[in-house]
Amino acid sequence: MIGQGPAVGLNQPPDRRQTGQPRPKERVINYAAPLSADARALDHLPRENFGTWEFPVLHVRGGTSTGLVIWDRVAPKQLELREELLRHLMGLPLTGTSSDAKQITGLGRGYATSNKVFFADMSKTADGAPMIVSTLAQLAAGKSQIDWSVNCGNMSAALAFWAIDQRFLPRELNGHGEVEIFNTNTKANMTARVTLDGDGFAFTSIPGVDGEFPGCDLFMANPVGAKTGKALPTGSVADRFGDYTVSCVDVAVPMVIARASEFGKTGTESVKDLRNDEAFFSALKKLWIEAGLKMGLKNKSGKPMTADEIANSETIPKVCIVGPPTNGGNISTRYFTPQEGHASMAVTGGCCLAAACLMPGSVAYEVAQGLPALTATSSEVEVGIENPAGILSATIEGTLSNSETKITRAAYKRSAQILARGYVPVYRASPALKQALAESAASLQQD
Repeated sequence: MIGQGPAVGLNQPPDRRQTGQPRPKERVINYAAPLSADARALDHLPRENFGTWEFPVLHVRGGTSTGLVIWDRVAPKQLELREELLRHLMGLPLTGTSSDAKQITGLGRGYATSNKVFFADMSKTADGAPMIVSTLAQLAAGKSQIDWSVNCGNMSAALAFWAIDQRFLPRELNGHGEVEIFNTNTKANMTARVTLDGDGFAFTSIPGVDGEFPGCDLFMANPVGAKTGKALPTGSVADRFGDYTVSCVDVAVPMVIARASEFGKTGTESVKDLRNDEAFFSALKKLWIEAGLKMGLKNKSGKPMTADEIANSETIPKVCIVGPPTNGGNISTRYFTPQEGHASMAVTGGCCLAAACLMPGSVAYEVAQGLPALTATSSEVEVGIENPAGILSATIEGTLSNSETKITRAAYKRSAQILARGYVPVYRASPALKQALAESAASLQQD
């Protein structure tokens, strides 16, 4: 990768002594108008260098995923050329498949979690506030095919920092440290919130990432009743199935929450040992089938899932066993997807469990420790969920009035990094891709 010049870190704007240039002003760009001089200075445009077209990228980490963020305006508009560009940038075969999954010719890293690219641009909400519009391309090592059907909650944590780093938004975002993000893949909205600390950002640590980095809370819009339309799909905060008491909760994802002690467990065991314990897993599976039927889960056709469909489902309901905290959190858990044990804790499952911890009478509420109660006045409560990888932090906004818990927002905390910014030479670009990059550069230079 060829550098663009002096690096501008997340915490330090360029120094005039290093660059010889005035410090860029923090401002909001009017995206209906031509780019300002400050924005141009960051070299957003493709360029030709020694006969090779080079493309500007931001290489980032969001949560436990890595990949690129590309300014959507400079990418080719034709899908086939956009996909060709992605294959060059990430080191994938231009056609078909390859047994070589190392991706040594690009910036991908072999794993699905490191083969993600966001196309991002700025827009405005109905009330005129700034909004990031994102489209995710999910790539796979050794394959030219690209999946445009999914979003990535982890990588989304990097989008606010992309907008700030590229001077599309001020460090304060909308003035309150928040910016709305609309994802075109899923047609879903979320809100990113960053906390300032001096001239930089407040740092945080998350499971699966060594060390502290700039933190971001990602609030999911309308998290209640993600699949069933109700926070409590069975109509009760707790249900009894044979020897087990569970809470069936649907916030971000439908989940069956069981008390670990009723299985003779603590909620601190290794996931591998739990999955290999045939008696335990057989009992757990029987439980999630019965609970799933009572929750009224539906299949893709919109019909109620049968017991057999629930038994073989790879996605819903999620299941977890919970126990008292032992390592500085508020509750300990082991989480199942449901067929396999999770090495840590999925962020959607974490939001669901955190919400359950604030519902009086639920299994999670009875087990959790050290949490303030919700009141009739809306407030935010941060819940620390101990899991095999560490502590997942989830924030719940809601109220408790007349014995009814209302959840208005649910957020999970991620950290993010800008790993590198610069240009990637596209050595093997087709004539059509070269032409598209040339047209993009010329068009935006004229604006």
